[in-house]
Amino acid sequence: MAEAVPVRCPACLRENGYTAPVFPCACGSPVNPPLDLSAPPVLLTHRTWSDSWVAVRCTTCGRESEWPHPELGCGSCGTVVRLPVHPLERPESGTGPGAGRGAGPGAAGAAGRAGRRGEGPADAGAGAPADARAEVRGGAAAGASGDAVGDASGDGRAGGSGGGDPAAARPGVDPAHIPLPSAAAVPRPAFRPVTIRTARDAVATAALYLRWLGFQDVRQPDGRPIPSAAVDLRAPGLVAQVDPTTAPAGLRAVECVWLNGLTASATSVYFSLAGYTADARDRADELGIPLFVMDLTGMPQPVNDPADELVGSGA
Repeated sequence: MAEAVPVRCPACLRENGYTAPVFPCACGSPVNPPLDLSAPPVLLTHRTWSDSWVAVRCTTCGRESEWPHPELGCGSCGTVVRLPVHPLERPESGTGPGAGRGAGPGAAGAAGRAGRRGEGPADAGAGAPADARAEVRGGAAAGASGDAVGDASGDGRAGGSGGGDPAAARPGVDPAHIPLPSAAAVPRPAFRPVTIRTARDAVATAALYLRWLGFQDVRQPDGRPIPSAAVDLRAPGLVAQVDPTTAPAGLRAVECVWLNGLTASATSVYFSLAGYTADARDRADELGIPLFVMDLTGMPQPVNDPADELVGSGA
């Protein structure tokens, strides 16, 4: 866990302890935004979508990913401040982690991007859920390091589930994190993601993804909306919620969508931009609720086993 640092509120000058959040890289290593303690915190008076995310590079594999920008609410006056972060230093061409064996850094980066966006070959669909969930939970290091991408580029997939034993192909993978094979794979074209810039884009992307899974007539329900940050989506046999905020979805949100699905005798699905708390994931596993997380590229990724099974079998 990152070390707590003192942050002085610019409004009331009270010092607050802050610990930078730790996020799981796809290779399994923890990453956290490098705070710039020499710069003063910035008073947050207007929130924009682009400023709410920061690029962080994993020191182990060199992968760059977007994570929520560090923010802190003063415990005395309630002022919210944004903490400065050191900008990424671009490595020189041909150096750094992942540049070497196989297809080289350019092809490795392209293969990594194609794997994350679901634009790989058609037979990579069976491996996509495992790789996507590894991206979120960091439990299964699905060939995310540069060397692994370079070695996998020979067969056209970056960390896909090709032939052979997955445990042998991925040393150090915990068997408990390997998803169960789906009962029947549904052939479908690759999902075409839509870049997420606003909360409305997130809702539209979730609706497109549900239609891609096979749900028909996906729409927002009529009537007065419930005063909540999450947006409802309904379809015959489906109750879904989309959380476009930058805070992880909690236990109450998961239980609410489960109760809505139970009332409607429908499948409950949850989409989040900022992931889920640990108790929310545990509860979703107990209730069998598929959880998905969406990145800014607009590619939903399964977080738990029920989500993997839904992607494999479809609606």
